[in-house]
Amino acid sequence: MLQQLSDAELEIMKIVWANPEEVTLFPYIMDGLAAKGRPCQKNTLIVLLSRLMNKGFLSARKIGRRNEYTTLVSEAEYQTAQTKNFLDKIYEGSVRGLVSNLIMGDLLADEEYEELKGLLEKGKEKP
Repeated sequence: MLQQLSDAELEIMKIVWANPEEVTLFPYIMDGLAAKGRPCQKNTLIVLLSRLMNKGFLSARKIGRRNEYTTLVSEAEYQTAQTKNFLDKIYEGSVRGLVSNLIMGDLLADEEYEELKGLLEKGKEKP
């Protein structure tokens, strides 16, 4: 089971996941945080990156004086694990309860409702 990330760790991972390159460098993350309006001190970022490595989300390879960070967990894997955790915790594992709440709570835009309906129909067609 994947560990849950803090908000700060998740912000960093979103930057790393969005990077089109295979490896992510420290300055790229610093710039990404600043661009999101969440500038971070160098030492704080080092601590957060270390935590992400300890949790198994990133690996680092030292090249000279810099680290190259590589993801070990994809964004989709994390989203799936967190969705399952949310379902279990809030809806006792009931997808129906979640979907019902989205619909009855008027939390879906009309186009989202239609898209969800289409996805459910497609899923029904699978053997």
